[in-house]
Amino acid sequence: MLTPLTCQILTDELLPAVLKLDHICLGGLWTEAGYRREIDSPNSDLLVLQANKQVIGLGCLWAILDEAHITTLAIHPDYHRQRLGQLLLTQLLQSACHRTLSHATLEVRASNQPALSLYEKFGFRTAGQRKRYYKDGEDALILWRSQLQTPDYQHHLKQLEQECTKTFGKHRYQWLPYVTFGH
Repeated sequence: MLTPLTCQILTDELLPAVLKLDHICLGGLWTEAGYRREIDSPNSDLLVLQANKQVIGLGCLWAILDEAHITTLAIHPDYHRQRLGQLLLTQLLQSACHRTLSHATLEVRASNQPALSLYEKFGFRTAGQRKRYYKDGEDALILWRSQLQTPDYQHHLKQLEQECTKTFGKHRYQWLPYVTFGH
């Protein structure tokens, strides 16, 4: 039997599970009040990835002028190496495209090679560095991607999504895309 895999906008009902995931993946980076602000913000898309209705991933972007600032991308450690981060990032960037944003940016630990490899697949390039950005003193790389609205890039996003779904059979997932972007 296949496990249903879905992605949706964060709701109040999912907030307790998201707080647990935040604690596991991000060390409690955001508070409940912080997540509630994101839920209420018209400039924020906070997406939740679920496997069989269990929250296993979350991603957030802020729409600032014509830019998507990706603030969070996290997958539960038990679900790493299954292309779920790639799937969640495609959903965030599709949301950015739906909002007609033309650029995307994010910060990532300079030592986080798996994340850097993922972002490279999406065409992100290093645009700068934030010294001692993280609490432990590690630097962050600032990554940037332009031309989100081009037909070539939107086709590339679809290809990356299909690449994910082709591998889901071996992980026993059934991808049920139903995120709706109502902006």
